[in-house]
Amino acid sequence: MNAILSAAAPLSAIAPFPLNRWWVAGFTWELTDKPLARTFLNRAMVLFRTPDGTVSALEDRCCHKDLPLSCGSVEARGLRCGYHGLLYDCAGVCIEIPGQEHIPTKARVPAYPLREQDQILWVWIGSTPESTPTEDPPHYAVHNDPKYKFGGNSVHYDAPYQLVHDNLLDLSHLGYVHLKTIGGNPGLHMNAELKVTAVDDVVRVVRLMPDSEPPPTYAAAWPFKGRIDRWQEVEFQVSHLLIWTGGMDAGSGDIRAPDREGFHMRGFHGVTPETDHTSHYFWTIATNPHPDKQDVTQLVVDQTAMTFEEDRVIIDAQWQNQRRFPGRTQLGIHVDAGPARARRVIDALVRQSHQASPGG
Repeated sequence: MNAILSAAAPLSAIAPFPLNRWWVAGFTWELTDKPLARTFLNRAMVLFRTPDGTVSALEDRCCHKDLPLSCGSVEARGLRCGYHGLLYDCAGVCIEIPGQEHIPTKARVPAYPLREQDQILWVWIGSTPESTPTEDPPHYAVHNDPKYKFGGNSVHYDAPYQLVHDNLLDLSHLGYVHLKTIGGNPGLHMNAELKVTAVDDVVRVVRLMPDSEPPPTYAAAWPFKGRIDRWQEVEFQVSHLLIWTGGMDAGSGDIRAPDREGFHMRGFHGVTPETDHTSHYFWTIATNPHPDKQDVTQLVVDQTAMTFEEDRVIIDAQWQNQRRFPGRTQLGIHVDAGPARARRVIDALVRQSHQASPGG
């Protein structure tokens, strides 16, 4: 993994990431009339939307003088470099060189499949430049469900993406890190009923906390009568996690029922590596406003954003300390079952990616 790359060595041959899959690249509303520069899995890309609505992702480098194409401008036919005006279409082919009729066949840059699905942008990253999608991007029906209202944003981490996975798969930390919003009694969180299962590449973590005090965000959003039965359900896939949390009046129904009542928060969490040591976190939170209360969707979104900023501080500090104490052994405890299972999934997918790569 630490080998020095030659100029011709394919990055996929050494990159420690699962390949041949869709990764979250952002949200529909982020693509306006300007190009957007982002790096995914060590690949610098420029994302853009042409006036007809077509979305595209190209390598962020003009093949002429290497200026990032994200410094250019979006036009009807594609993306124009901001240095000498070379115009690239949505497939990365140069279709115009100002002042020159002949366009060399090598005047092109790599393109990456980019799709919009349920207001989420997905980019396909294969093990070879020729790799093409073998399936459609995942659906996320919550964004189109009239029962829910949602908002979202992104967070940049100066830490590897698996540390973000660990945080989302182990919600016992809520009682210590998020006391002002979605936390609650720390002892209750650490002793919650916990079940971890895995099927193929999907890991599920279910935590139940019956007869508990509603945390501040819950109490502000829903007219509970008193204590609540609370649930946390996490579904991990390598590119994203789905987290369903909420609470209902204690004893009012089956906390395990798929159609349970009460206050719901459904979170979409796209965790995409930027580099080996940094990552993107794209999130939305959806809630079901109570008909007898003022719409508190924005409150839920704002307080969720606050919790993620609290997480970012913790995770960035954790990573800095891991670099300060390299090689130290971490103690495992009972709440690590979900994160440990997910890391095994990622290790297996990385091995599969390398076997699919040239020379793998």
